[in-house]
Amino acid sequence: MRILFVTPYIPSLIRVRPYNLIRALAAIGYPVHLVALRPPEDRCAPIDDLRAACTRVDVFPLSRARTLWNALRALPAALPLQAAYSHHPQVERYLQDLAKTGQYAVVHVEHLRGAVLVDRVRGIPRVFDSVDSIAYLFEQTSRQAARLRQRLMARLDLARTRRFEARAPFQFDRTLVTSPADAHAFERMADTHLDGRLTILPNGVDLDYFHPADTPREPATVLFSGKMSYHANAAAALYLAREIMPRLWQRCAEARLLIVGKDPPPSVQELSPDPRIEVTGYVSDVRPFFARATVAIAPLLYGAGIQNKVLEAMACGVPVIATPQVCGALKTQAGRDILIGQDADQLTSAALDVINDPAYQNTIARAARQYVERYHRWGDIAHDLVNVYQCLSNPPIR
Repeated sequence: MRILFVTPYIPSLIRVRPYNLIRALAAIGYPVHLVALRPPEDRCAPIDDLRAACTRVDVFPLSRARTLWNALRALPAALPLQAAYSHHPQVERYLQDLAKTGQYAVVHVEHLRGAVLVDRVRGIPRVFDSVDSIAYLFEQTSRQAARLRQRLMARLDLARTRRFEARAPFQFDRTLVTSPADAHAFERMADTHLDGRLTILPNGVDLDYFHPADTPREPATVLFSGKMSYHANAAAALYLAREIMPRLWQRCAEARLLIVGKDPPPSVQELSPDPRIEVTGYVSDVRPFFARATVAIAPLLYGAGIQNKVLEAMACGVPVIATPQVCGALKTQAGRDILIGQDADQLTSAALDVINDPAYQNTIARAARQYVERYHRWGDIAHDLVNVYQCLSNPPIR
């Protein structure tokens, strides 16, 4: 039986969750038909790996004009702008027709942005992978984002997103999220327990692709990685550069900071003139930067779900120091697999402990790698996802 997998963007090493779920499902013998939109921001994303993994791949362009029209139509309506963004009548009709063929055991749709694409699908179980609770993220963004524009945009869409997520577990056959905090947010909005309707399916990490390097690490090198167009990452990068690094430089003048990730905003780019800070922008391969780093710091002040940047660093044997907001979605043991700092002083102190003690650095690095090997293998997560499909499909997937 085939899986119809729907995404509002091109799965990739940046869109890691659908990319790795598809590849892991294919690896354990489940045929996947991918239907994906190509929005303006994904115009250059490659699809060769997906074609190799899937039995069929259909990609439909989503133009900038269409996204703007979708947003204008949604402003006076009840649908969240995030969901309206991907409205695509041709794809919606196409998925409706595919569902009628009886070839598919389940349709799996990724993210709030993709939800509207399967509105017309009937006759087969529908799994909605919300990934994170976007309303929970908007609640935090509306209070804590660095820029007024970001806070206002979150407030604009917050009420409608809450209403959508409160209904989603009852409109889809199963809703997936990556962390207990996101599951709690869905139950809070629905005002009821969602046993049997909501499943926590964590993110994994590609342990073959991300692995410890054989080369020596650079001394006193701090890394922060992630998609910098995401406002929570940009706010964390600025906090790291403005609050933590000055404390670190007072006690370790040779320390350097690497900020690695796509589309840094001007506020982050303006850090570059400092010779102690390197802001890379987009890189085709982040692994050389993990290989250089002495320590990775993830000082996120707000956010949702599981931070892939943390899993990738741990898989590469980089000691990670993070705020409690980051660690809440993980099963890590503080002080063994990961180090936690409540504020800039604690984060700085932990960084100094790692930088100044190579043996301690190696101990944390080994434990971090062992942790992701135990809890975040994509193959194991794909088996858990198949169990969800099997509970819903009739007859069961074989």
